Amino acid sequence: MSMSTAKLAIEGGQPAVRSPLPPMYPGGLRIGQEEEEAVLEVIRSKRLFRYYGPTPGPSKVAQLEQEFAACMGAPYSVAVTSGSASLICALVGLGIGPGDEVIVPAYTWIASASAVLAAGGAPILAECDESLTIDPSDIERRITPRTKAVIPVHMRGAPCDMDGVMAVARKHGLKVLEDTAQADGASYRGRRLGSIGDAGAFSFQFNKIITCGEGGMVITGDREVWKRVVMYHDVIGGARNGIPEGEILPGVNFRMTELQGAVMLAQLRKLDTLLADMRRNKALLKATLEDVAARKGIAFRRQNDPAGDAAICLIFYLPEAARANAVAEALQAEGVPAEVMHRPGQSDYHIYPYWTPIMQQRTWHPNGGPWRWHQGEVRYTPDMCPRTLDLLSRAIHIDISPDLSNENIEELAEGLNKVMSAEW
Repeated sequence: MSMSTAKLAIEGGQPAVRSPLPPMYPGGLRIGQEEEEAVLEVIRSKRLFRYYGPTPGPSKVAQLEQEFAACMGAPYSVAVTSGSASLICALVGLGIGPGDEVIVPAYTWIASASAVLAAGGAPILAECDESLTIDPSDIERRITPRTKAVIPVHMRGAPCDMDGVMAVARKHGLKVLEDTAQADGASYRGRRLGSIGDAGAFSFQFNKIITCGEGGMVITGDREVWKRVVMYHDVIGGARNGIPEGEILPGVNFRMTELQGAVMLAQLRKLDTLLADMRRNKALLKATLEDVAARKGIAFRRQNDPAGDAAICLIFYLPEAARANAVAEALQAEGVPAEVMHRPGQSDYHIYPYWTPIMQQRTWHPNGGPWRWHQGEVRYTPDMCPRTLDLLSRAIHIDISPDLSNENIEELAEGLNKVMSAEW
């Protein structure tokens, strides 16, 4: 019996996926001897703090900043404690503050919008297109005299339409902060993501492509932006980095530790191998679906640069949300880890209606927060970005681990083709 005529598991048939699948922690599952030795080196030196310790020696964090900047093609980089810290520091570095509006996509992790609030600005939501990244034409529709920046987010490893984003931004004099948290190492037209806009923000949280559990990085090609980030991320960052006393601004503390830096140096050196493995696995799996997709009218997620995709997932659209839900349930019964990306009422902090503290404009203090400082009216409603919600409600998402075996891929392909070839 062929896979296209085999009885579906949801109807009592044999599930297609019989071998265990690796969890989706790309860099996390590649942690090994290199990271262990790097951490032990720091522990043995007792030099856990970047700037000093009981013994002299080079800083792992400083070395990471140099290597990361070179890898991403940016002159300057600053290592910080988290992806959220990277966004906040970058916004401050770009001069965003009270009264400013910053355009963010309606589909992104809540941290993208929360960082704007932390800097004192107001996030303004824009629609996504079929790439599930921000729609440049909708950016233009959301611009007001108070708009100062836009955050294109390279969601699920795929690059935004950076030509379109940069054209709109330059036309209106906006700063561009690339949120590259889910796309470390991916590229657009030959340039690494994060190096195209005025600044790039990265995350090294455990779910990300490379990781030290938590951590982040800001990159920029603008020395003035770098100076502001350096000062903000370290309470005496100006003095540590030779900035003249008369220019120094007060900072906070988002410094990365030497232990994080040691792990990240080892992880960074594995980045290109991780990307190559995910791209190979995605290409193999997608190729097995192309015939049935063409017959059934299934559309794959649009890619603004297919070669630059980090390939952390495979996404395709069904014609209707109800069909997407039915297909996802059938795939799950086969053992394929498929999810519909938006089901109304199912909370997901990647989708704007579920950003409750932001949607309800809550503040830490009754006299503070951007809703009090902002001169214009900012309103949020659950249905304000209907195109994004429609796309996500019809989109089926499947993780692509770099550690999928050939047997895993064959079984996933069998399950996908069984379900997609069925009548629905």
